[in-house]
Amino acid sequence: MNQTKYIFVTGGVTSSLGKGIIAASLAKLLQARGYRTTIQKFDPYINVDPGTLNPYEHGECYVTDDGAETDLDLGHYERFLNVPTSQANNVTTGRIYLSVIEKERRGEFLGKTVQVVPHITNEIKERMQLLGNSGDYDIVITEIGGTVGDIESLPYIESVRQLVWELGEHNGIVIHLTLVPYLAAAGELKTKPTQHSVKTLMESGIKADILVCRTEHEISEELRNKLALFCNVKREAVIQSIDASTIYEVPNLMLEEGLDVVALKKLDLPKKAAPDLKNWNTFLRRLKNPKHTVNIGLIGKYVEMQDCYKSILEAFIHAGAANETKVNVISIHSEHIDANNIQEKFSGLDGILVAPGFGERGIEGKIAAVQYARENKVPFFGICLGMQMGIIEYSRNMLGYKDANSTEMNEHTAYPVVNLMEEQKTITDKGGTMRLGAWKCDIKKDTLAYKIYGKETISERHRHRYEYNSKYVAPLENAGLMASGVNPDTGLVEIIEIEDHPFFIGVQYHPEYKSTVANPHPIFVNFVAAAVQAKKK
Repeated sequence: MNQTKYIFVTGGVTSSLGKGIIAASLAKLLQARGYRTTIQKFDPYINVDPGTLNPYEHGECYVTDDGAETDLDLGHYERFLNVPTSQANNVTTGRIYLSVIEKERRGEFLGKTVQVVPHITNEIKERMQLLGNSGDYDIVITEIGGTVGDIESLPYIESVRQLVWELGEHNGIVIHLTLVPYLAAAGELKTKPTQHSVKTLMESGIKADILVCRTEHEISEELRNKLALFCNVKREAVIQSIDASTIYEVPNLMLEEGLDVVALKKLDLPKKAAPDLKNWNTFLRRLKNPKHTVNIGLIGKYVEMQDCYKSILEAFIHAGAANETKVNVISIHSEHIDANNIQEKFSGLDGILVAPGFGERGIEGKIAAVQYARENKVPFFGICLGMQMGIIEYSRNMLGYKDANSTEMNEHTAYPVVNLMEEQKTITDKGGTMRLGAWKCDIKKDTLAYKIYGKETISERHRHRYEYNSKYVAPLENAGLMASGVNPDTGLVEIIEIEDHPFFIGVQYHPEYKSTVANPHPIFVNFVAAAVQAKKK
């Protein structure tokens, strides 16, 4: 293919309809037909990236290999396509305006009055074509965050209008995701919200080529014809997206609806071979027909909102399918754990995961969870802050360092077993300044970590400021807390484990970011397997 083709996905009526899942599902089908496909997300908020956002505001912050702090939808893209994303796959209004303002300060606009049109829209269009111009992709799918009609989204919608016009016929199409609500009182589905949403899109100069309708009930042929007529799309381009039991069913549902075929027809591309979804459907079959069930306690402080730990929850789905096991993730708020109730809260658990996080809230509950897992021989997995809690717990209870802590929680602790990295001590800006992205780790042989990975050098993604204090590694190792993985460049400890335990591992990095349907992460797979074994006993 000489020219990259572009698909733009917009949303209407309400947010959280699943634009990311539809985009990822379509990309999966196009990839399975042999097209080199990628997805990018354009977000209308003014933050430069989600790195400084509270997880309650925007869910988890997803990190790419190149260290970009991005929207959680990029996690869906990677999990579906098994292809790494990068900084170029996620752009925010803040990043757009920052770039334009920096150009203005450098005098690049030759004294022109800098305006939304053309300067902001030109910047957006340039970013939209960045991946396409690389020559690595046949099709680039661009998801526009927010909802049509939002003030913040207007520059993006205008950029899409211009770009579709500039690209020419069959080179750029628009998919509009909308809601067809069911009114229980009337006992019927209503198309009017969708009609209004499409009308709003058309007022911006964009005609939807394909309509994807989110619904709880089957959309009848009569309603499809009505939507086609009043929304100015072909009947074949009215696609039903009905609620599914798992997001991983959506590619098959879209295949049945013919979304990929319609998109290829609109782009004037051949269908090629039928999509090869053999491995995908093997995963789905194992997911839906488990032979075992385990209860894993997820100990965190953002548990009220599932999206805060999205990648962890998805990694458990992948690992569960690999073990033919249904993983019931039981969220337990670390602030509500104490010596009086821990036995009651943890009694039915087959494994304990202490989750990542920032700040001192709920820390003592996480430390108590580690102690419970260690003393009761319950399979334990600590991620980032979870590993640090493992170090603190071991220091306090096995070495007698009663005041042991992280300087993040207590700057004046007598035993700073977890400390701020030296290069972090002079940093004042919070955004994009942590240890981010892919870093190498050398693993010692004859360890649990080596058994899990099966190799001596790995690469994993990081997102943190505080590290295991090197001064305490030797005394803790002498007491039985092994440092089984170390970064070869910095000497910083990446993995800890305990020998006399069925499964006890803590990692400074975020393995959940690299778990995909095609490649479930080995630590999650082995952790679930250990939980299955623990339950049998």
